[in-house]
Amino acid sequence: MTGTAPPDPDNILLTDWTGPFGGVPAFDRMELDALKPALESGMANQLAEIEAIASNPEPPTFDNTIVALERSGRALSRVSAYYEVWSSNMSTPAFRAVQGDMAPRLAEFESTITQNSALFARIQAVHDTGRGLGSDHTSSARLHPNQQRLVQVIYDRFARNGATLEPDEKRRYAAIEQRLAALHTRFSNNVLADEESPAAFLDSDQIGGLHEAFVQAAALAATSRGRNGTYTITNTRSSTDPFLTFSDDRSLREQVWRAYYSRGDNGDEHDNNAILAKIVGLRHERVRLLGYDDYATWRLENRMAKTPRQALDLMDAVWPAALARVKAEVTDMQAVADAEGPGITIAPWDYRYYAEKVRQATYDLDSDEVKQYLQLDNLRDGMFFIAGALFDLVFTPITDGSVPVFHEDVSVWEVTRRTDGAHVGVWYLDPYARPGKGSGAWATSYRSHEAFDAPVSVLGSNNSNFIKAAPGEPTLVSWDDATTLFHEFGHALHYFSSTVDYPSLNGGVRDYIELQSQLLERWLLTDEVVGGYLVHHETGEAMPPELVARIRNASTFNQGFATTEYLACALMDMRFHTTDPTTLDPPTFEREVLADLGMPDQIVMRHRSPQFSHIFSSEGYAAGYYGYMWADVLTADAAEAFAEAPDGFYDKDLAKKLVDNLFAVGNAVDPAEAYRKFRGRDATIDALMRDRGFPVP
Repeated sequence: MTGTAPPDPDNILLTDWTGPFGGVPAFDRMELDALKPALESGMANQLAEIEAIASNPEPPTFDNTIVALERSGRALSRVSAYYEVWSSNMSTPAFRAVQGDMAPRLAEFESTITQNSALFARIQAVHDTGRGLGSDHTSSARLHPNQQRLVQVIYDRFARNGATLEPDEKRRYAAIEQRLAALHTRFSNNVLADEESPAAFLDSDQIGGLHEAFVQAAALAATSRGRNGTYTITNTRSSTDPFLTFSDDRSLREQVWRAYYSRGDNGDEHDNNAILAKIVGLRHERVRLLGYDDYATWRLENRMAKTPRQALDLMDAVWPAALARVKAEVTDMQAVADAEGPGITIAPWDYRYYAEKVRQATYDLDSDEVKQYLQLDNLRDGMFFIAGALFDLVFTPITDGSVPVFHEDVSVWEVTRRTDGAHVGVWYLDPYARPGKGSGAWATSYRSHEAFDAPVSVLGSNNSNFIKAAPGEPTLVSWDDATTLFHEFGHALHYFSSTVDYPSLNGGVRDYIELQSQLLERWLLTDEVVGGYLVHHETGEAMPPELVARIRNASTFNQGFATTEYLACALMDMRFHTTDPTTLDPPTFEREVLADLGMPDQIVMRHRSPQFSHIFSSEGYAAGYYGYMWADVLTADAAEAFAEAPDGFYDKDLAKKLVDNLFAVGNAVDPAEAYRKFRGRDATIDALMRDRGFPVP
């Protein structure tokens, strides 16, 4: 690898983190001009560390090879925390220029490590012989199970990413990696560019049906863009969803809908279709070098599903029930539309609007009525209550400025254990939408748990895109947004509950790690959270039992829509990655696949292909978007275990089994084995079908 720079001790992005809790990122001092040289220096440092491991004259052991790898790259990890913030939370054209330059170089760096033959030979020796901690492998002790798991995880990481290839194949593999990194970055930045262009500017006579808090937020968004006296609908889900649900202006609903669902698909400089085709083709070529038939087969080999067929079997079992429910939902909505007399046929931009009317008529449930009890600060405190009651974690605000933040909207908390007061980590919350911030919601960690040298302070972050309320007003969110907030906090609890020794054993495989987050959603409507935290923002009164009952009664409402828009994405993802991409034309492919699936005309994919960042801006969810449903099978089954427990969702014994087996162990235990230890058996699809109000097969 060329173009690296010597270490620079004066670069703030490279320096050891200082301050409390074992050091924290200097987010208040990061300068973009320092990013590129910091990345170069961080890569150079780690490559020197890798060379020292690979050229060690001592026989390879767990300690001098595997553990040494776990220790390597500390400087680059620190830089990566800043890079993540710029990429996800504070993107600018200047950052994107750096990102476009560095993405292929970072991919080259990763390939240089993976394809280091001497390094892989040492890893393989430890893997094949089970050499322990001593330098004399003939007398060393056998590795512990978590150490064996670490060896297997690292061996697979190298073997599945080109370490076993011949030299010519390695060079082509590395070239593909670099090209993909550049294409992933372009795809992501094109979506972000389209999201930065507002979906609509409204005048005062165009806000009919919209709730006052939303109107105020839209006015603030317009003012920030120099459009005083108007209202901005930003081109993000947090803004377009409520607009499509409540706006009485059908032509404007269509305009906003088309703007949102055409991101990356406008035939302009930000069009992603050609990029998408190249990504799929290169992924296919790369795994063919490894001897796999297609990308999905390679991707799922070490997941819970194991094969594309098993993932498809799950989705195929649910898809017909979802379509049948959509047909019934559309019939109900069309009846409401016909009664109003406008002579319309339900179109995609009508679905949310008329679904809300059906919800109100059928369940006497008004989304805005529910929203009055969903104040962001109270929801956050409700999550803290659950963390204390079930996970032995306490969140205490840090207000002395000792932990720097990258934006004034970010707040921080110290996380400690409730039973002994021991420090666990620091939690960052960045809740509000703004230009340059990725849409949606996500969780990330800036420093994960480890304890092989000494325990470290975990630094975790939750990020959302709520529309910030007017000054002095509370931020109220929808029921779906409240559920998502709890979902992402589940990921944070996964970070903070970790007891693994080695950083590579944090997290888990993609079709499993959504279990922890999806499961936490189930506590939102427990009596303890409702009574203590779902309180009216004006009166302070708890959500009344009859409203709670209406929410529960409506829990399966609109599941046809929710399941179908998600499953269409998951099935499309799998089709993209199991097909021969030689002549792939994404728009045609999308239309043909949806027609083959019988996709209803009134619904589109939750993420259309040219904006499907989960699978095309990186490889995190590629051929793995099905994982949300795979994890939801586990989630529904686990939730029934709590529902059946003596003390319900706050049963101490079951909560301990949950934390010990599904949160604390990360990827140190095979996920199927971990779930069986918690539940006493494998999960079945039955609980999922009951959850969604579908017939149990």
